[in-house]
Amino acid sequence: MALRAILESAGGGLRRRQWLWLGLLGVVLVVWPIFIHDVFFAYIGTLMLLYTIGATSLHLVLRTGHLSLCHAAFMGLGGYTSALLTTRLGWPFALAFVASGLMPAAVALVVGPIVLRLRGVYFVLITFTLGEVVRLVLNEWKSLTGGADGIFRIPPPSPILVDKRAYYYFALAMATVCVGVIARILSSQTGRYIDAIRESERLAQSSGVPILRFKVMIFAIACGFVGLQGSLLAHFITFVAPGSYTFNESLNLLVMNVIGGMGGLAGPLIGAAFLTALPEFLRGWVELQRVLYGVVLVLVMLFVPGGLIEIGRRLLASRRT
Repeated sequence: MALRAILESAGGGLRRRQWLWLGLLGVVLVVWPIFIHDVFFAYIGTLMLLYTIGATSLHLVLRTGHLSLCHAAFMGLGGYTSALLTTRLGWPFALAFVASGLMPAAVALVVGPIVLRLRGVYFVLITFTLGEVVRLVLNEWKSLTGGADGIFRIPPPSPILVDKRAYYYFALAMATVCVGVIARILSSQTGRYIDAIRESERLAQSSGVPILRFKVMIFAIACGFVGLQGSLLAHFITFVAPGSYTFNESLNLLVMNVIGGMGGLAGPLIGAAFLTALPEFLRGWVELQRVLYGVVLVLVMLFVPGGLIEIGRRLLASRRT
């Protein structure tokens, strides 16, 4: 059901060939670590899976017509919540993981009714400011967060998950569940309300949709999911610091949606995989990373404004003809 919802949210139902490609992708994701024993690739694969959660959760907010630049701040709230509960209070990972989703969602429920009344550039500016406020709090509250040094030695969710390949499969399961839930939301009546709000708030409101309440709910859900990513990422790299949750990280999640394609959920999945792998393979050439980021973004916006997913659709359409 979750996999079906992912493709349905990308537009249209599922044909037999699409099911075959999806099944093949699933087999590849499960099988490749068995044959490729390099830990580096397991590390990259895990990061790709974790960032699909953040990118698809931001996609929820973007679908309502709002461009948020504070998504990394909520990722940080989730990461710090999980790190503090496990390292300072000795909570088991399962409880800390749940709390890492509830904390950002609760904050979103508080600030959402205020910021979501704004639109356009005003919403962008207020979310940028909110993200900076969260980062400064994490940086300055040294007695709790460790300041700029952050928190070290965050334990893995389980002793068996010290192994990078084991954590990859754990991340695969978590990403499948999280993305599946988001896809289910988008393919349901709720998803149709989201698209109606994006197209015309006045028309949606005249149809009986409670606009502000609905947008706050979606905002809270999205922030909760990116908080879960923050927890999984913190326990994977065993470290959190304010510098990991800056404006650049929020922008990175946004670019994943733009490059992958914002027309459906498949776009941020592709964008997350592409933009997570690229820096890791070019880690020794930081300046080249920035150049390639810019070149790819410009080329996509000029020639395939629908994102990388549009290239795949064009290729499939040309093969049919």
